Amino acid sequence: MRIGVPKEIKVQEYRVGLLPASVREAVAHGHEVLVETAAADRLGFTDEDFKRAGARVLDSAQAVFGEADMIVKVKEPQPVEIAMLRPGQILFTYLHLAPDRAQTEGLINSGATAIAYETVTDTRGRLPLLAPMSEVAGRMSVQVGAHCLEMEQGGRGMLLGGLAGVPPAKVVVLGGGVAGSNAIRAAVGLEANVTCIDVSIQRLYELDQWHGAALDTVYATRQAIEEYVKDADLVVGAALQPGASAPRIISRELVADMKRGSVIVDISIDQGGISETSRPTTHAEPTYVEEGVVHYCVTNMPGAVARTSTQALNNATLPFVLALADGGMVAALLANPHLRDGLNVHAGRLTHRAVAEAHGMPFVDPEEAIGA
Repeated sequence: MRIGVPKEIKVQEYRVGLLPASVREAVAHGHEVLVETAAADRLGFTDEDFKRAGARVLDSAQAVFGEADMIVKVKEPQPVEIAMLRPGQILFTYLHLAPDRAQTEGLINSGATAIAYETVTDTRGRLPLLAPMSEVAGRMSVQVGAHCLEMEQGGRGMLLGGLAGVPPAKVVVLGGGVAGSNAIRAAVGLEANVTCIDVSIQRLYELDQWHGAALDTVYATRQAIEEYVKDADLVVGAALQPGASAPRIISRELVADMKRGSVIVDISIDQGGISETSRPTTHAEPTYVEEGVVHYCVTNMPGAVARTSTQALNNATLPFVLALADGGMVAALLANPHLRDGLNVHAGRLTHRAVAEAHGMPFVDPEEAIGA
């Protein structure tokens, strides 16, 4: 199979679909890898590194899309990239289609097969290709939240961990999954006053066992959310519904009741965000102030630490890339129900129920769509 790796074009996105080490593995499996020139220069990997790994370096994205049977990316395809897709071609990347009707319609019209990292599952129902970036975003959320609390950023002027005789900032993490648990780990490490709110008693029990007295755990009710969010200095939004839009947990009225200069870091913004006041931002302009509260809603947070993120992502995605290339798309999807969960669009039809429901569009069972 010809595997194509274009350079990412989203604003300040420096990650890349395959690193030279991954290219070498694909070539060893008998596949041809086509990489756009300068695809990973900012990460410190040159065209020569890719050539030594066995890749063929092409001078444009158009050339990569034109020759490749499968495109391996990181972020959702931008309109100019969707226009280059063709029927029968495989796109393997993060998609986050539920809050993005334009992208959804574009992929449907392309006739391509789109497999989303964020809906691939494992035997325990987890999301193994989303997990590495959720880990990064979770840890970063506290790092950027602490920065946003500084006066020059519009924040309350608080040091997250406080000092002797000065209380620490109050951090509320909404959601105790992979992103949330990593945010908790970072916040506890900085000696903040940390509370996690979640709908799963089992998850709260696990977090309580891990962190003990360093973490307060609260079951998610409307009243609890209102009480803790109002009193928070930093709120981390880490709620997730796989494939679907993020739940809108925080109303505009609740944001207006928060302390002036407090901060919301909305990790869930890729799926629409957890607050009515959240809207996507970029690393170039990461924050804005709404209702007196600083919002950080960057849609590709892990892109800020692109080298670490790319290495972690490649570790997770490479086995699936090889499965699709070795066996062919249809055979690979039929053989692996967890990879099949990643199928969002195929030959002009939506094949992920949550995405179809989010847009009010017809849903086709993945096995039916691929002709099982």
